[in-house]
Amino acid sequence: MTIAVGQKIPSGKLKTMTAEGPKDITTDELFGGKKVVVFALPGAFTPTCSAKHLPGFVQHAGSIKGKGVDTIACLSVNDAFVMGAWGKDQNVGDKVLMLADGSGDFTEALGLTLDLTPNGMGKRSKRYAMVVDNGTVTALNVEEPGKFEVSSAEAVLKQL
Repeated sequence: MTIAVGQKIPSGKLKTMTAEGPKDITTDELFGGKKVVVFALPGAFTPTCSAKHLPGFVQHAGSIKGKGVDTIACLSVNDAFVMGAWGKDQNVGDKVLMLADGSGDFTEALGLTLDLTPNGMGKRSKRYAMVVDNGTVTALNVEEPGKFEVSSAEAVLKQL
């Protein structure tokens, strides 16, 4: 079942790349007492993700944070090394927290898994954006397969 507006984020552990290597971050650390915009995508270095989705959030980070958002996070079913490298490639800096859900456990707990096995990519995340306030989902925009409309930085800005 897919998570819905008004529901609490499930407990889980993700990873982020630091100067010392991959570091665990729990959902409690990420969402507790904060307003967070999370956007997820099928894969790092893929066309729409690299050309539009991540760059939009980097470009609009100041405006989004200006609406009271503490953290903007990019989530993908990739490992922390890939997410770290992609963040560097996209000049993310400290604007967007790059999160790895390596085994897809958190994505599965959200009910937002996308099976791209026929395309040779395995199980990934659907493309979506959500606003989470102190662990509770207040907005959730899930894209139809192959679309990029409701999960953009511009769409999220209109909801904040």
